[in-house]
Amino acid sequence: MSETRELEVALGERRYPIRIGRGLLGDAAALAALVPGRHALVVTDAHVAPHYLPLVEAALGGKQAGTLVLPPGEQEKTLARFGEVMAALAALGASRDATVLALGGGVVGDLAGFAAACWMRGVRFVQLPTTLLAMVDSSVGGKTAVDLPEGKNLVGAFHQPAAVVADTATLATLPPRELRAGLAEVVKYGALGDAGFFAWLEAHADALLARDDATLAEAIARCCAHKAGIVARDETERGERMLLNFGHTFGHAIETQQGYGGLLHGEAVAVGMVLAARLSARLGRAPAADAERLAALLTRLGLPTTIPAGLDPAALLARMRLDKKAVSGTLRLILWRGLGQAEVVDTLPEADLLPVLSA
Repeated sequence: MSETRELEVALGERRYPIRIGRGLLGDAAALAALVPGRHALVVTDAHVAPHYLPLVEAALGGKQAGTLVLPPGEQEKTLARFGEVMAALAALGASRDATVLALGGGVVGDLAGFAAACWMRGVRFVQLPTTLLAMVDSSVGGKTAVDLPEGKNLVGAFHQPAAVVADTATLATLPPRELRAGLAEVVKYGALGDAGFFAWLEAHADALLARDDATLAEAIARCCAHKAGIVARDETERGERMLLNFGHTFGHAIETQQGYGGLLHGEAVAVGMVLAARLSARLGRAPAADAERLAALLTRLGLPTTIPAGLDPAALLARMRLDKKAVSGTLRLILWRGLGQAEVVDTLPEADLLPVLSA
C-alpha cells in the first residue's frame, strides 16, 4: 500500500473519516472494523463485483453478510432497484446494527445509501467508491437518492456514511470514458471555488489522464477537502452547498431528456458547466475568456462541451423547471463571476436561457 491520506468530515459532534490510498480494499482488518454489528450487506454492480467483491467478502468473513449485485448504469438507479436492496436486507434479517456497504460508483453509492437511510429508519453505511467521480464527489456528504423518469435524484434523503474508503488502485480498471467523466467533477471544484486548483489541473491534465497515482491521489484529496468543508458548513444544502451543483441543473436536464442512456453524468456536467459559464458571460456577470478557458480544459480532458444533437431546447428548459433547487416554480441556477467564483442566482428569466440552450 502507498501512503494513505486521511481527512475528516465534521458535522458538529458527528464526524467520519475519508481514507484515500492505494490498496485499501486489501486491508481486511480495517474494513472489518467498519462493520461493528452482526449484519452486513454489500451492494455492488456486475462490472465491479468480479474485481473487488472477493476482497470485501473476505474482510466480512466473521459477519452475517449478504451481497447484492446489480446491473450497471444510471438507468438502474430506480425505485425498483431500491426495492431489491430492501428485499435483500429483509432476507438477511438485518437488524438496526446492520451496515450497508456501497462498493462501486455513484449509482451504487446513491442507491445503497438511500436504502440504508430507509431500512428501519436509518442504519449505518460505508462508502467504498471505485470510480473517480464517486471518490471526489458522490461518496462524500450524505446525499442519497434514486431517479424518476421525470428527473434525477428526486426521491432521496440526507444520510451521512460512517466512513469513506477510496482505494485508488480501483481506478486502474476504470474504463477511460468513466475516468474522463470523473475528471469533470474534479474540474468543477476548481471552477466553482478555487482558481489555483484549476490552474493546477491545467498543469497536470496529462498526468491525470495517464492515471499517475500520486497525481490522482492529490486531486482526490483536494476535492474531498473542499467538499468536506462545504458540507460541514451547510449539510442539507440550504445555502453554500448549492454551489457544488455548478453545471448540474443543465447536466441533469440533458441526462433526463436522454432517458439516462446518453451522456454519462460527468459528461453532462461538463456540458452544463460550459453552458453556465457562457450564460454568465452573456449576462455580463463574468469574462467570456474564463468560459473558454474552462471549455478548453474540459476538451483537453476528452470531455464534451456542447449539447448533444437532437435535444430540443424547450424540452430541456421544461426539465430544468423540476430541478430540486427551483423555488416556487422559479429557476435557480449556479452561475459564476469567473473562475473560482460561483454564485447562486435566483429569479433568472427563462428567456435568458433559451439562447444558450439553442447555441
